[in-house]
Amino acid sequence: MNSSVKLKETAPWIVLILIFSLVPVLNTSDYQLTLANHMLVWGLFAVSFNMLFGQTGMLSFGQALYYGLGAYFTGMLVDRIGPEWFLPGMGMGIIAAGLLALAIGPLTIRVTGVYFTVLTLAFAQLAWGITFKWYEFTGGDDGIQGILPPGILNDPVVYYYFTLALVLASIWFLRRIAHSPFGLTLRCIRQNPERVRFLGRRVRRNQLGIYIISGVFAALAGGLVAGVDNSIHTDMFFWTTSGEVILMSVLGGIGQFFGPFLGAGLIILIEDVVGAYTEYWSFIIGAIMLVMVILFPMGVLGEIQKLRARMKGRHAKREITGEGELGTDPRTR
Repeated sequence: MNSSVKLKETAPWIVLILIFSLVPVLNTSDYQLTLANHMLVWGLFAVSFNMLFGQTGMLSFGQALYYGLGAYFTGMLVDRIGPEWFLPGMGMGIIAAGLLALAIGPLTIRVTGVYFTVLTLAFAQLAWGITFKWYEFTGGDDGIQGILPPGILNDPVVYYYFTLALVLASIWFLRRIAHSPFGLTLRCIRQNPERVRFLGRRVRRNQLGIYIISGVFAALAGGLVAGVDNSIHTDMFFWTTSGEVILMSVLGGIGQFFGPFLGAGLIILIEDVVGAYTEYWSFIIGAIMLVMVILFPMGVLGEIQKLRARMKGRHAKREITGEGELGTDPRTR
């Protein structure tokens, strides 16, 4: 692998680390630090979802189930026992998400297309209904407030770097999966599952594996956001949460690994800027999203890659034909 290829692969990491590492250094307010935290957490959530949708073509409308599960395990343990259970709560939420995905995954992946989408939505809505009505246990629609990380993590800057480290490590791990033989098998399943079966690969076992992985990292994002907002609420399980992460992935580009992360940052920034100036923010944001999806059908990052490939092709054509060099244009001979 030559140096140019290595630089191309490491460039997104360098940019990502530099931008987010400098946020606390730039004398930002607590609000801006929280906004950056939300970009990181939702970016991880979007990338984990896209491992399921972008890699395998399985459109889940129920990823909010695992996102909310991670948040509620963390928040409820802190609320009932104390801040020292924040990290164990995150770990237990991740394990619970993995076990739940293992339990319901074989049922959901038995169907395909819109039936898979509806079935995942049904499980998420069931969890939302339970948390919404069970006031004595979950706090109902009031949620739970005052979720404080323990010790030094209670400092906003420290918690920000803690989130940044976990998000970067998680995205690195997911990228390794996407470029592994397992990831290649998933992309083959998306293209032609029958051929994959013919080659002796177990389609459903691979689908179940990525379904569990996606759920686990969605739960990690949920646990992290509980510490960012210091609260949890039932909307974390609601279908709109799943819809928002789908929109982030589509806007950023489901064909690009970093596309969903970029889409998450864009949507959070647009919501923040527009919401600060008008009470009709939902209408304006919807219109902006509509225009962006129409103008960038491959997603923002996908269109950037397409433009770069086109420019590279034109440059190569000029080198082959000699166009642009004095006296070598065939039309001047």
